[in-house]
Amino acid sequence: QVHLVESGGGSVQAGGSLRLSCAASGSISTINAMGWYRQAPGKQRELVALITRAGVTNYADSVKGRFTISRDNTKNTMYLQLNSLKPDDTAAYYCYAEAQIAPYTYWGQGTQVTVSS
Repeated sequence: QVHLVESGGGSVQAGGSLRLSCAASGSISTINAMGWYRQAPGKQRELVALITRAGVTNYADSVKGRFTISRDNTKNTMYLQLNSLKPDDTAAYYCYAEAQIAPYTYWGQGTQVTVSS
């Protein structure tokens, strides 16, 4: 089992920044990739960014150049730096991990990001 705990959400004005953290515990060695999804009210959950075990990153077009995903293996923690925030970035952000053990996809509890204009 893999356990994920997010932190770092909050409310900011447009143009501001936040950093989200996702601390992983449990069977960490089985994790192949980690990332962030977000879900705004009335919208489908969408992939924001991911980082593989090899450090390869991928971003949604809507956040490229503004968000940066990274990880600190010594702390078993993944980060998402959110810069130049826009009201459209308002959503609940969920950390996830793809692992080699069932149920293979793990989710954190979510953290809210609210951007006001």
